[in-house]
Amino acid sequence: MNTIIIATVLVVIFALLFDFINGFHDTANAIATAVSTRALSPRLAVVLAASMNFVGAVTFTGVAKALAKDIVDPFALSNGSFIILAALISAIIWNLATWYLGIPSSSSHAIIGSLAGAAIAAAGFSVINFGGFIKIIEALLLSPFIAIIFGFLVMSLFKGIFKNLNLYRTNKKFRRVQIFTAALQAFTHGTNDAQKSMGIITMALIASGLQTGEDIPLWVRVACAAAMGLGTSIGGYKIIKTVGGKIMKIRPVNGVAADLSSAIIIFGATHLHLPVSTTHVISSSIMGVGAAQNAKGVHWGVARRIVITWVITLPIAALLGATIFSIFNLFL
Repeated sequence: MNTIIIATVLVVIFALLFDFINGFHDTANAIATAVSTRALSPRLAVVLAASMNFVGAVTFTGVAKALAKDIVDPFALSNGSFIILAALISAIIWNLATWYLGIPSSSSHAIIGSLAGAAIAAAGFSVINFGGFIKIIEALLLSPFIAIIFGFLVMSLFKGIFKNLNLYRTNKKFRRVQIFTAALQAFTHGTNDAQKSMGIITMALIASGLQTGEDIPLWVRVACAAAMGLGTSIGGYKIIKTVGGKIMKIRPVNGVAADLSSAIIIFGATHLHLPVSTTHVISSSIMGVGAAQNAKGVHWGVARRIVITWVITLPIAALLGATIFSIFNLFL
């Protein structure tokens, strides 16, 4: 019993660490366009994003509840705390590696793939809740394509509405609007991404017998929101550089179109209790906006590199999670 309690405490610590890393890894995407167009200074953008992420994270719990039960049944895990701990360590390793390389990979793919891999290594494929797991994978796979379409449509709409206006004056006004769209983007990020750690901690509490229901405790919500907000305040300038400038040259009107497109999709997923990759959605929205503005202006080589990382994250994270649990199992 003492071992289970210690493992559960470690899960809480590593889940908060994962949220902290997620703060400077993924939240950078939410403010990348505003920083790249100089609508906000990096310092002010980080403070804004940290604040709005915290508000978004403590406001909703639907995604957290879905994550706590839709991938793996926590009541079926005899050594659940160790499975979850292995998954968290795996996801953290992948996030740090891609952050170091400046690649905007998906923390959602990393944690979901790691959890599935560790659970399969522990108890076989039967432990996976395939109905819920497939639903989550569908949301992760479809959301980037929807984001590209949304980004393209919103930018095309803007081009039609503002085609006869002075470019300098229009961009100056859109730069002010970007402050609000960046805040909205950060808020929606908090409503979805911070909940993943909430769901993981709740799953560990259930698996260790410390909790019987699926409700997310208030202390878990506040702790995860604070960890993500703190991570955001550190800043993720490598990711900002890639998302905010290397995919395409972003003007204020492009930034507003991308922010609105991705915020609508992320908040829609939150409303449906589906975890999506905010990294995928934001980067894809920028690609869609770029295609509508000038397809030749999109740096498709960088976009291809991002897409490859998206594709390989889930299987690599699963293998890494399974490997780390197998190492744990030698000492259990």
